[in-house]
Amino acid sequence: MVTRRLGSVGVHEREQRNNNKRASRTKFLTISLATALIGAFAVSSADADTTERRKVEVIELEVQNDQYASNDLDPKGPSLGDTYVYSGLAIKDGRSVGRGGGSCEIVRIDGEEITTQCMITLELERGSLTMQSLAVVGSSSLDMAITGGTGDFSKARGTVRYWDIATSKERARAEILR
Repeated sequence: MVTRRLGSVGVHEREQRNNNKRASRTKFLTISLATALIGAFAVSSADADTTERRKVEVIELEVQNDQYASNDLDPKGPSLGDTYVYSGLAIKDGRSVGRGGGSCEIVRIDGEEITTQCMITLELERGSLTMQSLAVVGSSSLDMAITGGTGDFSKARGTVRYWDIATSKERARAEILR
């Protein structure tokens, strides 16, 4: 009986050692996986913080249009390829801080709805901003993508929203990412 008892204790000890080895491997794998996930999360969080750390500059301006021309191609009236060309001044606190201009070309007509492709360049003291978008003729507001710039704005991205377009109250708000 003693031999048997030792034998069963030996089997029990072996099973316990195997269980301990499995538990150790499981702990090691769990800790390794958790460490990898925490590391991946830290890297993605750092990447997410990168865009938040980018400098955002807001410029609010009044727009004073001073020149306008349209080129009406055949057939007479709105048709594909017709263009509108315009220029104006950027006003801040009652004084001119820049000038700009652009053009819109009709790219789609769907019944009464006329869509144009518009491009604008705005020159300010610290450099210029270029922007573009599609616009529906007659809309009172427009969001344009900032596609680049020069000077302090050479790596600019962001958006410019225009309100009260083609009125004496036209204004713009640029949110520039650099």
